[in-house]
Amino acid sequence: MAIKTDFHLHSSFSGDSLEPMENAILHAIQIGLTHICFTEHMDMDYPVSADCPESMFLLNTDSYLYDLIRLKEKYAAKIQVLFGVEIGLQPHLFREISVYTKGYDFDFIIGSVHVANKKDPYYPAFYEGRCDEEAYREYFACVLENVKKFRNFDVCGHLDYCVRYGKNKDLDYSYEKYKDAIDPILYTLLENEKGLELNTGSLRNGTKDVSPCTAILKRYRKLGGEIITVGSDAHKSRDMASDFDRAREILSDCGFRYYTIFEKRLPEFLKL
Repeated sequence: MAIKTDFHLHSSFSGDSLEPMENAILHAIQIGLTHICFTEHMDMDYPVSADCPESMFLLNTDSYLYDLIRLKEKYAAKIQVLFGVEIGLQPHLFREISVYTKGYDFDFIIGSVHVANKKDPYYPAFYEGRCDEEAYREYFACVLENVKKFRNFDVCGHLDYCVRYGKNKDLDYSYEKYKDAIDPILYTLLENEKGLELNTGSLRNGTKDVSPCTAILKRYRKLGGEIITVGSDAHKSRDMASDFDRAREILSDCGFRYYTIFEKRLPEFLKL
């Protein structure tokens, strides 16, 4: 496995994971990873439902940091454990998110859009009564609005997140079809010196390609983009670094010679 860092991981500090942090670290050591970054969910004002109580995605950051520091020191001789967060971006939360992200010394921040106009594309209700294209375009419009508004993040997480949950997933999805919606997102990220993540979690959700799709990654590189992190989006230890060999091949085919890790919000480029 050429890529030995996983920069999108969740433990039981995220509302949708039961994995103890120490178990995840031990598994990472076992499979030969050298750096991992926990990126626990922090989604303020997440839509409340029967499946999702109000506090589900509100991260107890102090408790999370306490355990992370303890385990970071315990396993320092075997692996580097970094302090990250996955922020759920919503435009009306600009002030709250700005205050939160400035309040902790994160190593790495993923800016993700999990909620588009008060609905999470994870749930079928986002697609009801319309075709995938209409739903995807609404999602991309929300991503653009968010990346234009927010600055305090390092990479845009799973840019085409909606596709993994669409009625037909990526059966009729391509960069070319949505180029007019996706290019403005890429231009904005580049203008603001923000990166992309290559997220392999979509492959575990039945898509044919990683997220964002290979053609988007290729376009980002063609436009001059260089900051690219690789994450499994694992919520269970067994999924850590899943499909990373494929991720390496994709990055090489797209023209990347390096991938990126972050410490203290500073990028470091590692050779593929």
